[in-house]
Formats: sequence, structure tokens, C-alpha cells
Amino acid sequence: MDALSTFWDRVRVTAPPLPTSWLLGCAVLAAVLVLVPAVWRHARHAVTIAHEGAHGLAALVTGRRLAGIRLHSDTSGLTVSAGRPTGAGMVLTSAAGYTGPGLLGLGAAALLGAGYAVGLLWVLLALLALLLVQIRNWYGLWSVLVTGALVLAATWWLPAQGQSVFAHGVTWFLLLAAPKTVLELQAKRRRRGGAPDSDADQLARLTGLPGLVWVGIFLLIDVAALLQGTRWLLF
Repeated sequence: MDALSTFWDRVRVTAPPLPTSWLLGCAVLAAVLVLVPAVWRHARHAVTIAHEGAHGLAALVTGRRLAGIRLHSDTSGLTVSAGRPTGAGMVLTSAAGYTGPGLLGLGAAALLGAGYAVGLLWVLLALLALLLVQIRNWYGLWSVLVTGALVLAATWWLPAQGQSVFAHGVTWFLLLAAPKTVLELQAKRRRRGGAPDSDADQLARLTGLPGLVWVGIFLLIDVAALLQGTRWLLF
């Protein structure tokens, strides 16, 4: 009980706000990860983890049976769930992928705005642990383990201010990366042959709304999350 109490005290400890210059530095570093193509090719794997995790979480929340998640080296992924092939559950599950990273970033910004940088890192570790048991391929297993090890190292060994900087960097990255992936989706859809199996096109078949409308909905949600998250982080 003493160990649990000590752990809980550590999780819920609040950190003093970072200087504005540090916050902006975290944002700039995250922007480099998102905007520099050579770096983005590798950093995008973290967004895929959040994307597929959001699909899986939505499937469970809507009563579908999650059959497994695969993450691939080309930054694509696949989440398989069983249940009705149509209906609200399937729509919400399909819509969760491109909105998940942005909403996760928004939730992270809310925790950071309240001072819970350490708590945020432990929440991320818990989510990665839950995702890990659903992974069904070796690359996905490796990808989640490496990401989890990085977050654990930051949580366990960095000083309080370092943990706060790391948490802010992760949050800015999620907020900035989410709209970027939606723009990439639309660019892929515009190429010859399109992307008939994309989330937007699956939603078009499920709902009758054009895929472009769903791309717009994804982008609207992610940009709104970025703006509100920025407000919570900086003001």
C-alpha cells in the first residue's frame, strides 16, 4: 500500500509552468519532426500508433470485438474488429483514426495546462500497454515497445523539468501531426486510382456522404484541436 501511495503521489504531482521560450522551443522541435520530410518518414510511425489505437478504442467503446492491430514499416496500419458491418459503431470506429491523434493531443494539452506533465506520461504508458496486447505482427510489437521504452525512460529518469519538456514536445507533435496526416490522405485520394480503402472512402460507403466531406470533417476536428490545444499550452 505504501508503494502504491508513493506511486500515486508521483503521478499526480504538478509541475510549474515552463517559460514561454521553452514552450515555443518544444513547438518548433515538433514542427521540425512534422515538416521535414526526412524526419517525418520516421516520426510518422508514432502517429500511426495513435491512429490505430484510436480505431481500436472506438471499436471497444461501441461494443465491437477487437480482433487485432497491425503496424507496418511503411507507416500504414490495420485495425480489425468484428461486429455489424454497418451502423453507428462502424462509423465511429472508422472515423476515429484520423481524429484520434488530434484529440489525444488536445487531452494531453488539457493535462499539461493543469500542470500534470508526469501524469500525462503515465497515461501514455498505460495506453501503449493496452495497445501492446492487441498487436498482431512483429513490426507492430517492436514499434510499440520502442515507443513505450522511450516514454518510460523519460518518465523514470528525467528530472521534473525534463519530463515537462518531453511531455510538451509529445503534445505539440500530436497536435501538429494530426492535420498533416489528413492532408496526406487527400493527396493520396487525388492520385490516379485514389485510395478506395481509406477511412474517408469507407465512411462514404457507410454513410452516403462523399469521401471529400469526411476528409473535411477530419481536418476541421484536427485543426480545432490544434487551436484549442495551443490556447491551453501558451495562454
